[in-house]
This record gives sequence, structure tokens and C-alpha cells, in this order.
Amino acid sequence: MLDAARRLVKPSARSGVPPFMVMDVMAAAARIEAAGGRVVHMEVGQPAAPAPQPAIAAARAALETGRIDYTEALGIPALRARIARHYAERYSVAVEPERIVVTTGSSAGFILAFLSLFEPGARVALANPGYPPYRHILTALGCEPVLIDTSGATRWAMTVEALIAAHRKKPVQGVLVASPANPTGTMIRGEALAALVAAAEAEGIRFISDEIYHGLDYAFAAQTAAQLSDNAVIINSFSKYFCMTGWRIGWMVVPPDLVRPVERLQQNLAISVPTLSQVAALAAFDGRDEMEAVKHGYEENRRILIEGLPGAGLDKFLPVDGAFYLSPNACWRRRASPRRPASTSIRRAERISSASATPARPPTCARRSSGSAIGCVGWAKRRRRVPTTSNNHRW
Repeated sequence: MLDAARRLVKPSARSGVPPFMVMDVMAAAARIEAAGGRVVHMEVGQPAAPAPQPAIAAARAALETGRIDYTEALGIPALRARIARHYAERYSVAVEPERIVVTTGSSAGFILAFLSLFEPGARVALANPGYPPYRHILTALGCEPVLIDTSGATRWAMTVEALIAAHRKKPVQGVLVASPANPTGTMIRGEALAALVAAAEAEGIRFISDEIYHGLDYAFAAQTAAQLSDNAVIINSFSKYFCMTGWRIGWMVVPPDLVRPVERLQQNLAISVPTLSQVAALAAFDGRDEMEAVKHGYEENRRILIEGLPGAGLDKFLPVDGAFYLSPNACWRRRASPRRPASTSIRRAERISSASATPARPPTCARRSSGSAIGCVGWAKRRRRVPTTSNNHRW
């Protein structure tokens, strides 16, 4: 009887993706805190600042009405129009509101993009190192992630030559590019992005641009793929620049022919995005001054780290172009592997934290202020090594 019950609840093969290690480390840290331990939180890629005040005020006002109903599957029309206006204001490119799809964070955007673009078995090119859930989501959906190694010679970004070489070896149906990238913090210059988009389209490869760190660019201005092609699928979010990670709201820009397929998927998978988050997101655009002040804080932390980390023995790091990551070259001596279990890193974090009362969750940097950045430099000097629980330093 017990064996029969176990067969009934046997997990599907598609559910056997590796864990997102950051979240496992976060859970391990929560257990430490629950037991009375002290934790310095540096593992999750999120700002320490709250959502902009206009967003909070709008959400509060919406709650006072007493009704938070479903919205249209594609999102509140006013929010879609405001996002479209954002492209005109920031990038001087016209995007029709009808092409905007509001999503439950960028994570839902990736799921909708992959489902609407690819059949099971499709091969999708990704830069390595890169954001692990890209490949995990693709795998769960029956697609094959194709990792394309990057190096210092290419500023840790995918190149046309590498993409075409992978495609010639065995055709790929899609490519996903992020700039600024997680976890490296590197960016692709406009001309290189344009070349990638053009090469992909010439080969019939569908192009997805992850732009969730746009707005947090320091070395040079980020360019949106919307400036380069109406066929690209763009994914963005209110999580990073607008400091709204827990509100779980993002958006897509999709080609006209994908609007209805994505709408049908959204109707069935989510019905609609949480209304309260949409109301707050619409108002968040009025909080630009707050968000720019937060960005300037990141820039100062960036300066402190670049100047201070060499004194901690970390004198070589990847280009610090954008986002809030700083990655020492030493971190990439062992590349992230889809097959390496996260449990080893979790156990290491717990051992280090129990010994020092400060878990070595990803050896990232505190995020709040220049004082936090200075604290990170001091932490690195005490450690004099890079624990294996993460690959990056976050500000």
C-alpha cells in the first residue's frame, strides 16, 4: 500500500530542475535567524530601499476603496500606456501600448516568452555565466538550454561569432541576452547588441532581451532591443530600478503577432497580475527622483568597492558596468554548473555562519549605503578569501 501511494505522488521528471541556490541560501539564513543567530543579508539580488513613495501612497489609497478586483489579462490599460510612454521618454523609441504585457514579475515574463516562442525540444542559447533560472525554466518546459561560454576577451558577454558557431554546430531556435547581466554586472555596448539582434534574425533565431537592470547603468547607457527590432521579445521589471521586488510585477514588449497568444496563456496561467501591484507600479513612474537618488548611492558604493577591494586581496574583477554586482575574476575559476548541487554551498554557508555569527551567503556586499560598502570591504579583508556560496559581490 505504501509503495502504491509513493508511485501516485512520484514527482514528474520535469520538476527535477536544480534549486535556485540563492533561495536555498535565503532559507538557510532564515533558519539561522529563527534560532537566534545574526545574519548579514547579501544573498538576494534586491535593493535595500523601499518602493517609491508615490507607489506606496497609490497602493494605500487603492486598499481604502475596499475592492481589489481582477484586471484584464494583459494589464491595466493605463499602466500599459505608461510603460509605452517610458520607452519614448527614456529611449526615444515608439512602442504601441497594445504590445505591452504586464506580468507577475519578470519570472512570469520568461515563462510566457518561452511558452509562446518555443516548442518542446527547442534549443535556446544563453551566456555562461548567467542567471540560473533561465536554464531551469527552459528545462522544466521541455526545452534545451545551450550554454555559450564567455570570457574576459569578450567582456563576459555573448558575441555574434559565438552564437553563430553554436548555431552551426546544431541549430538553436532562440537566444536570450541580458544587459546589464546577472551575476556579472557586465553590459553589451549598443553596436554589439545591434549586431547580435541582426545576426539572430538573419538566421531565424528568436531574440529575447532581459532588461530588468535597465536604469542601473553606470559605464554607459543601456540600449533596449526595442530600438533595434519589432520582432524581439523584451522582458523588464519594477523589481530593480523601482525597488519593488516583493510586489512581483514586471512587463514584456512583444511583437504584434505574439500579443494574442501571450494573452491566452496569461488568461489561463494567472488570470491577471495582482491589481494592487499594478496600481502601485503605475504610480512608481512618479518616483523617479527617489529612484535616481538610490542609483547614485549604488554608484558611490561601486566607487568604494573598486577602490577598497584590492586591499582585501580582490584586485581583479569583471567590468563593473551596471546592476549592483561586482564579480572578482577568482569567482569564475570554477564555473557554475547546471549539475552542481546547491546543498554543498548551503552547508558551507551554515558552517561559516555558525562559526562567525555572520553567514557567508553569497560573498556579496551590503546594499544600503556607502557605509555598507565600507563594511563589505572590511568583511572581505577579514575573510581574505571568497567562499563558494556565490559568484558575485553585490553592493
